[in-house]
Amino acid sequence: MSRTIVIVAAGSRGDIQPCVALGQALVARGDRVRLVASARYASMVQAAGPMELASLTADPTEILDSEAGQELLAGGRNPVKFLGGFRRILGPMAEQLLAECLDACKGADLILGPTLGMLSQHLGEHLGVPWGLIHFQPSEPTGAFPHPFLPQTRRLGPLGNKAGYLAIEQVAWQLGRPFINPWRRNELGLPSLPLRGPMRQARRDRRPVLACFSPTVVPRPRDWAPYVHLTGYWFLDEVAWEPPTELSAFLEAGPPPVYVGFGSMRPKDLEATDVLVRAALRKAGVRGVVQGDPDSSTDDVLAVRDVPHSWLFPRMAAVVHHGGAGTTSAGLRAGVPTVVCPFFGDQPYWGERIAALGAGPAPLPFSKLNAAQLASSIQKAVQTPHMATRAQQLGRRITAEDGVTRACEILDTLC
Repeated sequence: MSRTIVIVAAGSRGDIQPCVALGQALVARGDRVRLVASARYASMVQAAGPMELASLTADPTEILDSEAGQELLAGGRNPVKFLGGFRRILGPMAEQLLAECLDACKGADLILGPTLGMLSQHLGEHLGVPWGLIHFQPSEPTGAFPHPFLPQTRRLGPLGNKAGYLAIEQVAWQLGRPFINPWRRNELGLPSLPLRGPMRQARRDRRPVLACFSPTVVPRPRDWAPYVHLTGYWFLDEVAWEPPTELSAFLEAGPPPVYVGFGSMRPKDLEATDVLVRAALRKAGVRGVVQGDPDSSTDDVLAVRDVPHSWLFPRMAAVVHHGGAGTTSAGLRAGVPTVVCPFFGDQPYWGERIAALGAGPAPLPFSKLNAAQLASSIQKAVQTPHMATRAQQLGRRITAEDGVTRACEILDTLC
């Protein structure tokens, strides 16, 4: 029987693209899928097949370009600054965003969404339909390793690690509670939630969690409950994409270049960042493909606007990026060494995982980046044989996984 599945996918491209991949697979199995996301990604949704897009007012690119967005990027790994920054940015538009999400979920048989805000829980309760959570990074408490935002708890052992996850949940809930509880009472007809927040109830009810990252990259902790499903990555491939002549000619004209791009991250001084990147590529003695204006291309550096990572990354000698979950997964699957220059949030964590797995050097925080450091890391990535070998091994293992199919099988059991 066909179901209407609503996926709340608020965020930037790295958050949206895996959800589009899941939606595409669900549609192929006979379900109706409605994706709740920024209108900026309408073309991606339309290209993936007959999915409905319920547009959100918030535009992640405009947010990151704003003064508040720049403060958020500068917050690094500090969880209070990170979550507090989101509250300052989304607070003024919270009422409208919540109304848009409620409208988008009408007629749903199943609702999926991220942990932030726990919107799938509130909307599922209101509509009386099953709901589940999507995790793009490890967010379920475990003693095996720290929360991506709190690496310091490693010094406190398993109990400290687990407490760190619960602390992050509490900070997130206390920042969101002033918006969520009035919405629950006034719009959803539900009681306010207590100070301890919604996660305890979710775990007591054994609500499914779809962790859409690879067990090759994050081995499953023994203390995760059976309702936490480590599915593997959800990849969306743009199989019909054809490269422009300039890109094909550049790749054929010399050895594999190094890609450098920071995705949806918007450095305050784009021109200075471009100068730094090109200087680093020269110092490293490599050709480059960079994210930027094609008119700024030179003999050794090709600037491109938007090239699918699934096509571009396997043709590179190494990739340099911000460490977003989606870009990290694309680089790992491509089987090439990675240099991560994280801005904030979980990005430092993914950089550390790549280094721990031997697929790249230690991450370089973007806030402290200079040309000499970046050149040195690029040279390590392209000149260290064991990094290339390890990256290839990881790429083969990740390619063999089928996270989307696994997620669909789990969802088949819910309704």
